[in-house]
Order: sequence, then C-alpha cells, then structure tokens
Amino acid sequence: MKVLVGQGSCGIATGAGKTANEFEKQVKNMGLKNVTIDKTGCIGSCFLEPIVDIYDDEGKLEVRYVKVQPEKVADIVNKHLVGGNPVWEYSIPSMDQDFLSRQKKIVLRNCGIINPERIEEYIATGGYEATKKALTTMTPEEVIEEIKISGLRGRGGAGFPTWFKWNAARLNKAENKYMCCNADEGDPGAFMDRSVLEGDPHSMIEGMIIGGYAMGATEGVIYVRAEYPLAIARLEKAMQQARQKGFLGENIMSSGYSFDIRIKAGAGAFVCGEETALIASLEGERGMPRLKPPFPAQKGFWQQPTNINNVETFANVPWIIVNGGVAFGAMGTEKSKGTKVFALAGKIKKGGLVEVPMGLPLKEVIFGIGGGIKNDKAFKAVQMGGPSGGCIPAELADTPVDYESITKTGAIVGSGGMIVMDETTCMVDMARYFLDFTRKESCGKCNYCRIGTKRMLEILERITKGEGKDGDIELLEELALKIKEGSMCGLGQTAPNPVLTTIRYFRNEYEDHIYKKKCTAKSCKALLTFTITDACKGCTLCARKCPVEAITGKVKEKHLIDQDKCIKCGKCEEVCKFDAITRD
Repeated sequence: MKVLVGQGSCGIATGAGKTANEFEKQVKNMGLKNVTIDKTGCIGSCFLEPIVDIYDDEGKLEVRYVKVQPEKVADIVNKHLVGGNPVWEYSIPSMDQDFLSRQKKIVLRNCGIINPERIEEYIATGGYEATKKALTTMTPEEVIEEIKISGLRGRGGAGFPTWFKWNAARLNKAENKYMCCNADEGDPGAFMDRSVLEGDPHSMIEGMIIGGYAMGATEGVIYVRAEYPLAIARLEKAMQQARQKGFLGENIMSSGYSFDIRIKAGAGAFVCGEETALIASLEGERGMPRLKPPFPAQKGFWQQPTNINNVETFANVPWIIVNGGVAFGAMGTEKSKGTKVFALAGKIKKGGLVEVPMGLPLKEVIFGIGGGIKNDKAFKAVQMGGPSGGCIPAELADTPVDYESITKTGAIVGSGGMIVMDETTCMVDMARYFLDFTRKESCGKCNYCRIGTKRMLEILERITKGEGKDGDIELLEELALKIKEGSMCGLGQTAPNPVLTTIRYFRNEYEDHIYKKKCTAKSCKALLTFTITDACKGCTLCARKCPVEAITGKVKEKHLIDQDKCIKCGKCEEVCKFDAITRD
C-alpha cells in the first residue's frame, strides 16, 4: 500500500510537508511495514490541498483525501491503513471530482501521480519512449513534420507555430545551435510552468531533447526564474538521473546524437518573456530586447541559431511523437489544436490548474470546472493573458477559449492565466494594478513604453482617487495607441491592453469615477463614505481600532463617524462583528 502526499509548492504552502512527516511517524509507530510514504507534485486541485492519495498493492487508487492537516493523519492511519475502512468524511467530495473529470490532460498527465524525483516512475508511464522513437526511427525532418501535423502552437503567449520555429533554426547552418526553454513565468496569478517543473520535469526535458534533435541543437538551456527553488531542485535531480540513464549527454540511446541541458536561474524580469531579452539575460547582459531581424533562429544565443519555447510547449511534444500529430490535432479547433493549461485564480471557488481542449467556452471553464464565483457573487469579468492581456466581460462568457476568439475580445490567451473578478472588483483599479506592474517591469529602452506607461498610470491613479477630469478617458486611449505603435517589444505593445479593454467594456465605471466621484464596485476607498447603521450594538471595537479617532459613541449605544476626520482606511468595517458598517 502506498500513501502519496502532494508536495508541489501549493501543497507545501498549506502544510503538506508536516502532513507527510506525520504519516511517517504514525506508520512507524503502528509498525506498518507494508505501507510506503511517497511524494508527488500538484494534481491541479490547489483549493483542496494538502491532498493525500491511498493506493492499494496493485497500484490502484483507493481514496483521495483532501485538506489533510496533521491532526487528521492518525484517524486515517488507524481506520484505513490498519482497519481497512476509508475515512470517507475526509475524502474528496463528489462535487469537487468534476474539477478533474471534465479535463483532458496531456501536459499535466503525470502531475500528481508520479514522484517527480524518481525517473523510474516516469519511465513506467512510457517516459522517454518518444525520445527513442524520434532519435532511432525518425529523421529531424520527420519529427518537424509530425509537429506540423499536430498544429502545436507556442503556449508561452504568442501562439506561433512550433514546427515553423524549429524548421527555421534547422535550416540555418552553424557549428553550434541552442534549444532554450523559457521557464521564467512572470504573469501575476500564473503557475502552469512551475507545476510542470515540480510535478513532471522529465516531460519537459524529453520535449527539449526531441526539439533539439529536430533543429540540430548541441546544447539546451532552461531559463527558469530564481523564485522557483523547488522547481530548480527537481529539475537538477531529473537531469542528473536522465544522464545516468543515457537520455542526456553523448550519443543518446546509441543514436549518434549528443545533447545536454543546463539551468540558468533568471532574475525574474517580466520583459525576459520576450525572446531577445531572454537571450541577452542568458549572455549575462541586462534583459533588454533588440530589433528583429535577425531573428533568434538566425542569430540568437552567442549569435548562433537558437529556438525558444516555453515549458508547456515542450511538455506536449513527447505525447505528440508517441500518439501522432493527428491525434493531437483532433482536439481543439481548426486553428487552435490540442489542449491548454490555465491557472484559475481570483474570485473563484475552485482555484488551481485546469487543462482543457481548445475551444471550450469560457463559462464552462469558470463555472463548469472552477465551480463559479466565491460566495455566489455575480461574475463580472475575467482577465486573460496577464498584464499583456485584457478583461473579458461576463456577457462574453460564451467565447471559445482559442487564440483567434480571445484575440477578438481585445485580450489574449497568453501563457494561460485566468484571473476571475466579481461584482466587488473595480475595473478602473484593476487596469491601474496591471499597468503599475508593466510600468515597473519595463526595461526602459523605448520612450513610449518607459514614459507612456508612467503617464497612463498617473491618470489612472488620479481617477481612482476621485481626482479624474473631463478628457482623461480620451487621453488614456490616445496614449495607449501611441505606446502600442511606438514600443519595440511585446511588453510595450501589449501593456495598454488592460486599460483599453476596461474602457471598451466598462466605460461607465470610468465615467462614474470621473463625473460622479463614485466607485461602482465600492472598492476605491478614496471615493467611499463609511457610515454606521442602526445594527450597531455599541461594542466600541470600531472606535478603539480607528487610527484617527474619528468614531465616537457610548457603550451599548450607536456610534458615529466624523467624516471630516475619516481617512477611509476601512478598519472599522473590517473589525465590526455585527455588519453595522456600510460603504457608499
């Protein structure tokens, strides 16, 4: 019998390490020598962590336990592992099983199932069979053709055909060529690549080997953000094991092809999502983009032909080589093939990772899989594509999730972040938040990006403080278009998207802020008025917590707020136990 504890970053953050230690302790105390405790990555159901799976002696899943804190462990050990009676009240609820059952997993096929630190488990699932097939039975041209048939497009944001990039690098002759993986996941709320690196690093490594073979690369480099220490540690262990098995290094599988990979820990600059900026960082320079052409396929890393794909793109490749491009292309839409991994975050009941076929409607992802909006509030919008994307309103919830349909809304699929917003989200403030992020992440090379985003941010900050004026909306639109036209790289060209889409779909909120000095969502505190209702019990807690002594009143009598003193910090509303504070 095996006890499998999910220990990706999300699981560890909720106490999975302590849960695993408690299982070790309890199993040892009970003398259960036929029980092993093992680890795995994130299965995607982050809202249920820590997750513990119990497998029988034949490797069949018996029970999936959720939210298993250390205090539940003794009960599970005594009743299930010793007595053979599962503790059903700790198991995954049937309504949460839909989160997994409605998905189609290719990229996440092994995450939450295998131990990412043990290569034998990856091999047991068919791992490195794709490498063997590609290197020993296929020419580089045939590999590229299979990827072309599959219709695989880059999952890092641009959605560029993968086969075309590989082929462009293959056609350029050089002594050395480089296959690079962009694992510098910088979008707020995005954690798709991290979960693959932590839960199934070999799938990405195998994809890099196959891609390297196709383009004729001699070396691979993984550019991973330094803020992912667990991912880096598991990657290093996976590469070491792959070398020991002969999957990396000289003359792989006696095929005559030699290829190895190294890791470069990046500084986490968002602009390094642009491939030329990433290459500059790899070379030890400041991460700043350059004009193209020449493209990286012509002159990239150290001026040699270079290809860059992200983690999710590479993780698809082994599945495609084994199952065929036709099988992959049968999923999705005509122009957007296969599946896509999304990170559900924000005001959603079931946050985590989902992998679904391209073309599924937005509402099916948010409501069918994600369970809908927290506290059953009204769905307002979803931000897709991170800071480079845009806000899609609730009335467009039937939009299919594919590159072309999402682009028509003004947003982008991007790397796969989905930040869900409810009726309490101020869209002006949301635009301000994302623009503040891109302004800080701008490398500063382009005047339009460096100065333009700062000017736009200043306008948005004024508006959210109630200091907006007539003409601000038009000025934002004018600046946005200038920045998009004048910026050299994708960061500047897409930075205004959150502003443009919120103006497009929620212009009334901008107008309310500017002309009525009101925040429709009652979110911007500078525009709020806090009042105490008749529900006040006179407990005096709000008065004691007010930092400026703006609240007065006697014990057991209704209190009052001096609006001239009130700094709108919202502390009174936060501490009131009787819901007696309203905001208008």
